Amino acid sequence: MQFRTLVCLLSLPALVLFGGEPMVTSSPDGKLEIALTCDEKGQLSYTFRADGAELIKASRAGYDQGVLSGTARRSENTLWKPIWGKRAVVPEQYNELKLDMNTYQLVVRAYNDGVAFRILGTGSGAVEFNFAGDYTAWYYNGEQHNIGPEKLSANTGRRLPVMTIQVNNDSYLAVHEAFLEKGEPLVLGSKNGETRFYSISNPSESWKVILFGRSPGALIDSHLIELLNPTPAADMDFSWVKPGVAVWDWRINGAKVPGFDYKMSLPSWIRMVDFAAENKIGYLVLDADWYGKEHEKESNPTVGGYAGDARKLIQYAKDKGVGVWLYLNDVGGRNYPIELTLKTYSSWGAAGVKYGYMKGSPQEKNAWTQQITALCAKNKLLCAFHDGPVHPYGQMRTWPNAVTREYCHSQLDAHRVFEPKTFVTAVYVNMVAGPLDMNNGLADLTQAGRVDCPQKVPSTLAGEGARTIIVFSGATVIPDIPENYRKHPEILEFIAAQQMPWQESKTLSGVIGQHIVMARQAKDGAWLIGAATNEDPRELDIPLAFLGAGDFNALIIEDGADSDYRTQRESYKVSRSAVKATDVIHVKLAPGGGACVLLKKR
Repeated sequence: MQFRTLVCLLSLPALVLFGGEPMVTSSPDGKLEIALTCDEKGQLSYTFRADGAELIKASRAGYDQGVLSGTARRSENTLWKPIWGKRAVVPEQYNELKLDMNTYQLVVRAYNDGVAFRILGTGSGAVEFNFAGDYTAWYYNGEQHNIGPEKLSANTGRRLPVMTIQVNNDSYLAVHEAFLEKGEPLVLGSKNGETRFYSISNPSESWKVILFGRSPGALIDSHLIELLNPTPAADMDFSWVKPGVAVWDWRINGAKVPGFDYKMSLPSWIRMVDFAAENKIGYLVLDADWYGKEHEKESNPTVGGYAGDARKLIQYAKDKGVGVWLYLNDVGGRNYPIELTLKTYSSWGAAGVKYGYMKGSPQEKNAWTQQITALCAKNKLLCAFHDGPVHPYGQMRTWPNAVTREYCHSQLDAHRVFEPKTFVTAVYVNMVAGPLDMNNGLADLTQAGRVDCPQKVPSTLAGEGARTIIVFSGATVIPDIPENYRKHPEILEFIAAQQMPWQESKTLSGVIGQHIVMARQAKDGAWLIGAATNEDPRELDIPLAFLGAGDFNALIIEDGADSDYRTQRESYKVSRSAVKATDVIHVKLAPGGGACVLLKKR
């Protein structure tokens, strides 16, 4: 490791270079670089270049005025093997530069798919992203349709990351943060007419991240956000963490089939567990009100309501090889000892906790989220956070039990549906941050008779099936009743084949707001492909070069000739064929629709 002492030369003009030259850190492949300079007041700034083009011009990267006292460089070239994730093996390659200033330390890293910098210490001043052109951007927008596409200069003030940016047809950026150990989540601001964005949240020591890809799908496939988080503590064992598909009791309430009415009750729960076991689905999620009305302080999360039935269910499900998640509202989480509640759920044999409606400032919510995640890990419980959670920032590397969160609009949540264009935008914005709980995969798009949201869903059955594989999550929660899935055996076959952890994931093609094609390889080697479109019909060719050697049996589910998300939602056609890596599968997507492909080696 090299270490040397340098000083910002205060007598020179603005943008004085260190010893006459900028300090450049390049990616291992040499195609990305972040260059640091220092002005006459001792203020650090950076520029970012990709493939030889400057995409971010001089932007503030440090606090206050300072004097540089030392630097150190190092490189990393290892492999990360996550407990679960988008793929089984992840290269961890970067070049790093550390600058020691008199009041803080700046750490810069360059990876092949982006750069990141972190300011350690206290000070004042906003981190900047001063873009070199008036690019097109999209932004996270809570449980609403994403903001965008809009020109950077059209921004009217406050924006939330992830910020996804199209520079041109072969250059894309995303701005986010990683490893928010403490402090306030990043919020971005700008002045109308400018292409300069800056942090308007309180300074934190999180990594500020600029992802780069030559396609929008490359941003989704990146692991950079996770890699900027530390690995688990040496004394932590996460071998018990098992990602998987889950059935759910919230949307079944009110559904009627011959001889049975679905309710939030033990008989319905047992019926769901039996279905899950039959199809190798790993989990059942019990949602709100199982321990009493979720927003009432008198609802005790360990003894209230149907707690006795929940305990019986957990044991029944365990004997069937199915784990049970338990919902916990913030009211119960704060009005009763959280340590005791989670320890109790663990003693019952629960598999996980879905935590909802967390209150507090963003900084308070971040701290409480971290506390609950750590307590869940201690008690061998998976965890998910809903209802306006803190944005993901790579926690799944440090805490593999943090398998998903509702950093999106879950379908039918808040008594609203989302449009096809929302899905094919959110996957390029929200999903860049981490795993999402979007609750796709309905098998009845009318939702007639349901208690929570009896509203028609603007999708198609083939599209709903495809969305289950496109959305990355450690708990893929499907929302319908067994009888509806059994009406569509090929779609059920596709969902049941989603055996995690994934061995590989590839975004094969896509355009933000228009369409996406995603492929994932299950733990048994099968490949699953999902394609989804916006309100426009389209035809797509899907090359199978990723398959490798051998022959495969293909199950192809695509929209029917008359299928349309507005009128004919449940029409689809099924075909089977033998394919190999040199083949191309051609699919037709209806308006608001999609296609599912299951490939198993012969």
